[in-house]
Amino acid sequence: MTGFRRYVAIGDSSTEGLMDLDDAGGYRGWADRLAQHVADSQDEPVEYANLAVRGLHAGEIRETQLPRALELQPDLLTVFAGVNDVISVRCDFAALEAELEALFAGAATSGATLATFTMVDPGAVNPLVRHVRGRVFRLNRLLRSAALRHGAVLVDFEAYPVAVDPRLWCPDRLHNSALGHARIAAALAWGLGLPGSDASWSDPLEEDPPTRSARDTLAGDLDWVVHHFSPWLGKAVRHVPHGLGVTAKRPEPTVVPRSSVRTEGAGTRLAESDR
Repeated sequence: MTGFRRYVAIGDSSTEGLMDLDDAGGYRGWADRLAQHVADSQDEPVEYANLAVRGLHAGEIRETQLPRALELQPDLLTVFAGVNDVISVRCDFAALEAELEALFAGAATSGATLATFTMVDPGAVNPLVRHVRGRVFRLNRLLRSAALRHGAVLVDFEAYPVAVDPRLWCPDRLHNSALGHARIAAALAWGLGLPGSDASWSDPLEEDPPTRSARDTLAGDLDWVVHHFSPWLGKAVRHVPHGLGVTAKRPEPTVVPRSSVRTEGAGTRLAESDR
């Protein structure tokens, strides 16, 4: 492997990095972390741009981000879309399939290495949304097919039990925690075959998740309904975009500095703090 020169990420809130806070009060996320893995795994500098904006559907990502991504001429391009389509009140799967095909086909014209991943079973993360399981599994089938047709690297998180560990998810049960983002980045590094990467991202966390009483579970479910689901539903019924006024956090490619502490040949292994 000769290394990557420029990495561009397109997508929605997952790619933007919600809810993985950085030291400046912004969002880091798996794409930033993957860029760091790339920088630490090679001698050549890598530039990185992140065009993702929260709340966007697949068609909006194709229309607003793909053209700019192609202009930037990346040799690594991550593409993740479709979640906001399937959690909407209504989902037109024929339209979603067409949009994903157009998105991946367009991305493939860049000649870049493409990478993506599937969603986990949402019912395993949040029992209150079991009704969307079928939609998510259908989205995953579309992502697998698009990745296969266009030669994209795909990490199939649906197949890995660790991906639904509650500690990898935020209280909103939709976005990954910092630990979850770290695991996604390490998984993609492994899928891409970055030097020093390994499959430790798929290992169970060293301690079992804490057990919760029925009372605590009910309290957590009520908190989710009040503080997360109700505000989301309110915006949805009023057709208020979740990304209203938000712009890409890293619209121009800039060089990613290597980590200050870099172990030779181990630039992409999962850090002990992320196990």
